[in-house]
Amino acid sequence: MEFQSIAADVKLGENVKIHKFVNLYGCEVGDNTKIGVFVEIQKNARVGKNCKISSHTFICEGVTIEDNVFIGHSVVFINDMYPRATNGNGGLQTEKDWKVERILVKKGASIGSNCTILSNVVIGENAIIGAGSVVTKDVPPNVIVAGNPARFFRTIDFLSQPDVNEQYVLYEFLKERIKV
Repeated sequence: MEFQSIAADVKLGENVKIHKFVNLYGCEVGDNTKIGVFVEIQKNARVGKNCKISSHTFICEGVTIEDNVFIGHSVVFINDMYPRATNGNGGLQTEKDWKVERILVKKGASIGSNCTILSNVVIGENAIIGAGSVVTKDVPPNVIVAGNPARFFRTIDFLSQPDVNEQYVLYEFLKERIKV
């Protein structure tokens, strides 16, 4: 456990694989889950069984990730719609000054690298969030969404291995909507 910070109150399931440079406290991680390098999982967050949490991901308080979920690299969850450093009196905010806003990622969902997931959102079962998306509202089950803000791309008729043609179609879809 060299270069890991895993607090005594963390509940780890069986066969959890944790890489170096990880910070876990007050959270729960299910069986057979893999956690990459430079991941932080805060108190009162839950990660289910058979999940993959890729490197550089931040899972804040109030996030529940169900079983069989893929989280890509550098995904950030946000649990406060109106973050502030100070309270009305000018002092630094404490836990008493704000309310945790929840996020639920349902079973089998996949979130692409570099996504931002805003608070008060439910990502449906088997949904796929395209890389770089900003999720601002609920995502139905069995759909693909992409973009900023994330928008419906298409439904998922069946789950398959990555398909180069499907990736190209998604690329063309996004290219038309995101002019660089």
